[in-house]
Amino acid sequence: MNEEEIYGAVGEEGFTRLTANFYRRMRRDFLIGPMYPADDWEGSEERLRDFLLFRFGADERYLEKRGHPRLRGRHMPFKIGVAERDRWVELMGAAAAEEISDEDAREALMAFFSQVADFLRNQQEGECPIGG
Repeated sequence: MNEEEIYGAVGEEGFTRLTANFYRRMRRDFLIGPMYPADDWEGSEERLRDFLLFRFGADERYLEKRGHPRLRGRHMPFKIGVAERDRWVELMGAAAAEEISDEDAREALMAFFSQVADFLRNQQEGECPIGG
């Protein structure tokens, strides 16, 4: 599926539900939840939702607020190893399983999320043990 087809299957409401479900899980996660600023959960959720709307729906809100995504640079302050990458994908996968009913769109999104999560890794295997 291409971006337009994914957006057509999921829509803005679906991406909003997906990110809300994901962040409910993140708030309880002991491994990667602490990476998020405790006083800005809503902002983090909005930024992810806006990024996804930009990436898949060509919505300009993200660019207007944040400029170019520069994902790798924005995530450099956080230690992201294999365990953190895998947990992010696991939590997003659980949220997607609940929120995205179109199987093809869900699979395409998960392939995208897995690729991006791996791209954001900045620790070699073994450098970032569970618990920080």
